[in-house]
Amino acid sequence: MKSQVDSNSVFLVSGGAKGITAQCVIELAKAKQCKFILLGRSSLTPEPVWAKRCTSEAELKKRIMEYLIASGEKPTPATVQKHYNAIASAREIQATLDAIAQAGGEAEYLSVDVTDAAALQAIAERLETVTGMIHGAGNLADKRIEKKSAQDFDKVYNAKVTGLANLLRCIPISQLQHLVLFSSVAGFYGNVGQADYAIANEVLNKSAQLVKYYYPDCHVVAINWGPWDSGMVSPELKKAFAERNIETIPIQVGAKMLVKELESTHQDTQVVIGSPLTFSETFNSQLQTFRIQRHLTLVANPFLQDHIIANRPVLPATCAIAWIANTCEQLYPGYHFCSCRNYKVLKGIIFEPTTPTEYTLELQEINKNNIEIEFDAKIWSKNLEGKIRYHFSTQLTLKRQSSSSPNYHFLNLNFDQSYPSESFYQDGSASLFHGKSFQGVRRVLNITPEKVTIECLLPQVSEQQQGQFPVQTFNPYIVDVQIHSLWIWSQYFHQHGCLPSAIHLYKQFAPVSFDEIFYVSCEVKSKTDSSIVAEVITHDSQGKIYSRMTEAKGTLLSLKS
Repeated sequence: MKSQVDSNSVFLVSGGAKGITAQCVIELAKAKQCKFILLGRSSLTPEPVWAKRCTSEAELKKRIMEYLIASGEKPTPATVQKHYNAIASAREIQATLDAIAQAGGEAEYLSVDVTDAAALQAIAERLETVTGMIHGAGNLADKRIEKKSAQDFDKVYNAKVTGLANLLRCIPISQLQHLVLFSSVAGFYGNVGQADYAIANEVLNKSAQLVKYYYPDCHVVAINWGPWDSGMVSPELKKAFAERNIETIPIQVGAKMLVKELESTHQDTQVVIGSPLTFSETFNSQLQTFRIQRHLTLVANPFLQDHIIANRPVLPATCAIAWIANTCEQLYPGYHFCSCRNYKVLKGIIFEPTTPTEYTLELQEINKNNIEIEFDAKIWSKNLEGKIRYHFSTQLTLKRQSSSSPNYHFLNLNFDQSYPSESFYQDGSASLFHGKSFQGVRRVLNITPEKVTIECLLPQVSEQQQGQFPVQTFNPYIVDVQIHSLWIWSQYFHQHGCLPSAIHLYKQFAPVSFDEIFYVSCEVKSKTDSSIVAEVITHDSQGKIYSRMTEAKGTLLSLKS
């Protein structure tokens, strides 16, 4: 017979100091006034005196800049954001500890990664009083299986499966009266883009059954949670879930259900709380509008350090297309990015200490059927005065099936050696400014006043480096390399650099992978003192076209030092 949870119970909780797991722990403290040892990767450091009682993000970043300057450091956007994230994280952890104490429970926090077996063994003596375990740690790396990497799998699998194994090496199962595993309906039903997450959660489900078989006196349950109604689910995505008959779990309701599971006398080792993440085959033809907010930071996107213009990190124009395309694909599983037209770089996004971090992607469906969906898209933010500033706009199309790839009829891959053999990147003011994440040009095969042909290969950009702009159907890093052809042509003939400002039509027929050779034929159509217009065709060595930019416009930059 399992023991009841009471004030003498001591729970070890992985991932328990922040997010949904923390809310569950607080509710359990309210109900049972028990004790907790919370584990998390974030450090809990005392808050600086100068940051106390400062709740405004803008004001806190200002104080961080002042602190760095007073310390003799240069307050770059990355360092300011890093300090801000550390303070915000510590505050969230402390708020969880305070809420547990206020509820009548007791809690301590240990900064330990559950995938680090040695670090866990180092604290094993402090876990001798533990009577229950809640394993809530987890990671996501959502993308379709053909886009998954080994690093994706390890990141997701290790947090749940290796983490559980490490925890159970520190605490004998025979010591536990309660074992709760936070699993997911993705493991029970499956879900598009979550093959690794589904595998990891199903391993937890089977682990619960195995533990229960060998330790029948332990109360064991794997809770297969559906999506929570948390800050990560915007009202628009919640509406999209509803159209797929997916109900989100209110935080307070879900937290109370955890308490009920610990109080339950049933013998089920696996319970499902929430709807399956399946796509409804019933097509809703009504045109909809979405507004999806995103917190965008420099520190979360390491690749931005490879895209610095005039000493300031700038979001590549291609990343805005990826942002829109990835979001639309998530709203409509089964549809894939096909094209965008009338793409414009308006204000762009430059990362500085005073730059907004909250952005809104506004999507208006303008055409919709079982074959394709077309969106009018805008990305905007508000400045300190509350005025809206538009950064990018386009009309983007998703399709269920991609168009077949046409052939390029003016193929010329002859190497005429007319272009000087020198480094293309970061080698003087005339070279391209791009860092490693975008250094894909290998050779200029031929160049004339009407056309330039380049040979390219971009090495793999790691998932960590991609940050908030992961490659899905559209690869913003490779497409950025394609546009380098405009810079190479304008620099060679007119001693100007060139940055993309608009594309009348971009159409993708097939993706190009990292570490794959491809060719770009850039046909210059017109030039003025301030801009050039070209057609940029990306293809393989046989002329099979991967993508085509029609009327790609670039703004000319002076390269004089």
